Amino acid sequence: PLLYFLPLPLLFKGLLLAVNTLVLVVELLNSAIESVVDLVSPDYNIYAKRAKDMGSAAVLFSLLLALVLWVLAFLDIYFSS
Repeated sequence: PLLYFLPLPLLFKGLLLAVNTLVLVVELLNSAIESVVDLVSPDYNIYAKRAKDMGSAAVLFSLLLALVLWVLAFLDIYFSS
């Protein structure tokens, strides 16, 4: 809802909405990976740990991308005023 009120171009609003949706999608995929790994390998396994770590890293990178775009959006608003 915040995107509606921000004085940004429509393209930038669409990009912010897309990156926020991307974070949710990557988090869902990470949860799926963790569930499957837990089901297949209940004991400690180095490959299971790697799979979980890579899923978590994907979430981190999507969050960092979202953070960068939001910072750019607010910088655009701040400097265009």
